[in-house]
Amino acid sequence: MTRPRILIVGGGFAGIACARRLERLLKPGEAELALVAPLGYELYLPLLPQVAAGVLTPQPIAVSLRRVLRRTRIVPGAALGVDPVAKVCVVRLITDEAVRERYDLVVLASGSVTRSFDIPGVPEHAHGMKNLAEAVAMRDHVISQLDLADATDDPRERAARLRFVVVGGGYAGTETAAYLQRLTLAAARRYPALRPELIEWHLVDVAPRLMPELGDQLGDKALKLLRRRGIEVTLGVSVASAGPGEVVLTDGRRMPTHTLLWTAGIAPSPLIASMEAQTVRGRLAVTTELTVPGLDGVFAVGDAAAVPDLVTGGDAICPPTAQHALRQGRTAGTNVAARVRGQRLRPYRHRDLGLVVDLGGFGSVSRPLGIPLSGFAAQVVARGYHLLALPTLVARTRVVTNWVLHAVAGDDFVRTGFLARRPTTIRDMEGTGGYLTPDEVRAVSATPHPAPGS
Repeated sequence: MTRPRILIVGGGFAGIACARRLERLLKPGEAELALVAPLGYELYLPLLPQVAAGVLTPQPIAVSLRRVLRRTRIVPGAALGVDPVAKVCVVRLITDEAVRERYDLVVLASGSVTRSFDIPGVPEHAHGMKNLAEAVAMRDHVISQLDLADATDDPRERAARLRFVVVGGGYAGTETAAYLQRLTLAAARRYPALRPELIEWHLVDVAPRLMPELGDQLGDKALKLLRRRGIEVTLGVSVASAGPGEVVLTDGRRMPTHTLLWTAGIAPSPLIASMEAQTVRGRLAVTTELTVPGLDGVFAVGDAAAVPDLVTGGDAICPPTAQHALRQGRTAGTNVAARVRGQRLRPYRHRDLGLVVDLGGFGSVSRPLGIPLSGFAAQVVARGYHLLALPTLVARTRVVTNWVLHAVAGDDFVRTGFLARRPTTIRDMEGTGGYLTPDEVRAVSATPHPAPGS
């Protein structure tokens, strides 16, 4: 008998957790394992703001796939479409060659992309915070604004260079604004023409409360902390349009700025649209066992899937968080192994372990197991949680070393220049083009040639 081919699409929390569980449960002779991932590492997303601020170097949060996976064949590329009838996944390799990966069972863990809500100018002018390149580029961009502001004699240009606008009052936006504002205030002391009071940071969100998942008490504490640091937080307002040197808000304000950081939402990967399957808010509708109804051998997890929340009940679906993605990936691995062996599948059920928000310094807020914390205790819990969540001892050691070094030696505020003169906006950095329609996927899977344009 031939071994079943198991294909995992996505190298994020859910995909890697699934692959690791399958390697542990299945013997080498039971199945062939393959993982489609455009990069050779698993990115620990919650620590991206600290990379952007220079607290961490990029390497500690980029965990090598070949360090954590021993028997899984890694396909270096991005999935463009899936044909669930022919059981084929079309993959664009990092060489731009298009190939077909056949499977018997597939786990879709394709993640998400930044959502711009079709607001004019946002994809072309805003910067994102979804991957390592964007974090490194944002650090360079922020420091370059300080350099240019220090070099100019025009007060209006200096003011625009020193005005930074972050859209999105969730965890990513709040932590990024907090860390980068601390970076700019510390750096300003090194510039003769700059004073900390000249630097403006604005955090804008359309929601009426900051990080409502934290609850009123902790959300209010975080809001007061940010405002006490000098960050202007505006709630109930969003962006009406964005241009090369200006952001217009929905309340009519026009803000001259060269920095718009967009963290206002995510959308499922466009890969989902390549399949003719039922969706819920753009995510694949799945059963409690993480299978896609009507599609044989297809599982979906993480940001790609609308997983029923058995703890909350009703029509609730699990939020697209790293905590859920990790545990859904493990459950998917268990269920795929059970499918291979003809065993019963288990439903996904997970009670949230709590939330942590690291605002830098001792200004953290956390709610582990429902217990509200702030200040130093919250900082210890937040950093302890991140260390435990990192998948390898090597990664934990590197992160701790970086934290200690930064606390002792500080920052030199150096621009790397790796992405100099290259566009670093959402449209340029996230590569959301090239996905196939259902008809195109069927045509590719039926032809003897790999794919058009290969």
